[in-house]
Amino acid sequence: MRVMGLDVGSKTVGVAVSDPFGWTAQGVEIIRIDEANEEFGFDRLKELVEQYEVDRFVVGLPKNMNNSIGPRAESSMAYGEKIHELFSLPVDYQDERLTTVQAERMLVEQANTSRAKRKKVIDKLAAVMILQNYLDGSGKQLF
Repeated sequence: MRVMGLDVGSKTVGVAVSDPFGWTAQGVEIIRIDEANEEFGFDRLKELVEQYEVDRFVVGLPKNMNNSIGPRAESSMAYGEKIHELFSLPVDYQDERLTTVQAERMLVEQANTSRAKRKKVIDKLAAVMILQNYLDGSGKQLF
């Protein structure tokens, strides 16, 4: 059973998948999307779902710091609803507050990468963090 973690933004979707046992998350890629023009990368997502034999999605939910749901979280939930309709797979949501900040800090401190290089991988790393947090928490009971 594999879980796919998604970090959904307005321009990109970071993608990560779990190992078959649901223990670890690995980054896969970043799918370019254009939310404003309703281009959501579902064709590429379908290819990845089939390639990795995904059974469930975990979508990062960027709540506000006061735990409320804002426009970005609403967009992520709408994306989750669309993929549920398209793939008929369960979709869970994982609080992702500060994961992008954590991912950037990790890249700065540990990898010492330039801003341009960080921008190319940040969403994928955020997807890994979202999925790993899920697997370490509530997701563990699924396996």
